[in-house]
Amino acid sequence: MDYVIKLAFVLLIFVYSWFFQIQNQEWDMLRSMLKDANNVAVHDASQELNESARAQGSLIIDPAEAYATFLESLQRNLGLDDGLSPMAGSRLQTRVKIVKFDIVDDSTGVTFPLLYEDSTYGITKYIQGPSVIAVIETKHPVLISRAKVQEAIIVPAVQEYKVND
Repeated sequence: MDYVIKLAFVLLIFVYSWFFQIQNQEWDMLRSMLKDANNVAVHDASQELNESARAQGSLIIDPAEAYATFLESLQRNLGLDDGLSPMAGSRLQTRVKIVKFDIVDDSTGVTFPLLYEDSTYGITKYIQGPSVIAVIETKHPVLISRAKVQEAIIVPAVQEYKVND
């Protein structure tokens, strides 16, 4: 009987460790997926230039068009609906939130290169030209219920135009 109890305990530890490892792999995979989608989305958003300003030599990103393109790109690449909730077949399980969308360009009156800092999301970067900065987040996947609530997966991305000298 003593042997059976020890074996059951070892089996329980093994199963718990196995689920914990699967949960960590899921986190890694979701973070990578979100990072790739955010990189593509800020790239797409940065292409929405004001053509009349560009003809005059200024790179100004149209904020409304850039945000709409950013949303569309995220939806397409992550399998999200209009409310940024996962659709059937999406790898995500919870809604994606856009927690920051910022445009730094010639219309803001800054000079480049510029040290862009956002301590809230841990972004510190010298940007060489007009840029789109976005931060998205989603909840941590949970396979094992624990007393400690896992922090959300937060993913920043920066897309910049580099000025050729």
